[in-house]
Amino acid sequence: MRGVALVVAALLLAGCSDSDGPSAAPKPSPSIRTLSPLPMPTQPPPTGKLIADMRQSSRDAAAGRMEVWIDNDTADEIAPTRVTYSDPRFRTTLSGKRLRPVPSQSERGFPLYLPPRPACDHPRGTGTVTVEYGRTSKTIKVEDSTDVAGRFTTARCLEVAIAQVADLSWDDDVPSSGKVGDPGTLTLVVRPSGEPGPTLTIDTVSGTPILAPVGTDVWRPDATVHGTDAPSRIDLPIKPNRCDDHAFMESGGATAFKIGLHLDDRPGQITLRMSIPGAKNAIDFAKASCGSLDTVSGGG
Repeated sequence: MRGVALVVAALLLAGCSDSDGPSAAPKPSPSIRTLSPLPMPTQPPPTGKLIADMRQSSRDAAAGRMEVWIDNDTADEIAPTRVTYSDPRFRTTLSGKRLRPVPSQSERGFPLYLPPRPACDHPRGTGTVTVEYGRTSKTIKVEDSTDVAGRFTTARCLEVAIAQVADLSWDDDVPSSGKVGDPGTLTLVVRPSGEPGPTLTIDTVSGTPILAPVGTDVWRPDATVHGTDAPSRIDLPIKPNRCDDHAFMESGGATAFKIGLHLDDRPGQITLRMSIPGAKNAIDFAKASCGSLDTVSGGG
């Protein structure tokens, strides 16, 4: 019996041993490949300067303003107590609004409301902005790559000259049948000044992202106006330009129409905006004519 027990014990020990034998090499564990992290981009150190540039969105233009943006490239936050824009094309300085801190290496925009009568005898110029914060006052040149101030003064001075001949405005009413797909009528109201002077010729009127001419690319009134003429009205057939939500959300220029004209032999272009009630009526017409705004109608 003792011999049998020894044999059984030997078999049990053999069964518990590694099946690959005592000399088998251990299996390598699977390796995990890792990616080395990319170095984080480093921001250059502050230059210690303030930088300024002029900008204007469609909403700024609709509100009669532009914005001077201050880039604070200093090591500390600044809290402007006064922002003043100076330009020889304006009769007075313009005060920046919505004053608030500008963190280090950040930028903020400060609205400037445009004057109704620029200095039209100074058609050219360069603007500067003075920023006062703490006990510091810095005056810096304002970069204006899109010529916001220049374009405004040119257009506004042209409007002042046109007003010597006639006042131009849009009628608040935009009559239509109210049925889907039907056109409406946009009416340009001309009120001569009653004074002799240059001749005003209204050549073209362009549509907007929402409102467009019927049957043509632009309206061509080809109307000649003298300061001594009687008041008149110019009816322009109108339709929706697009019927998608994106067009209607771009409301800043939805009812701002560009008018190409001549004042005697001088060509020019002005932007004539509808009043708030008129703009509402025009947009309501477009929505009614579109019907559902879920379908894009393209340019039609």
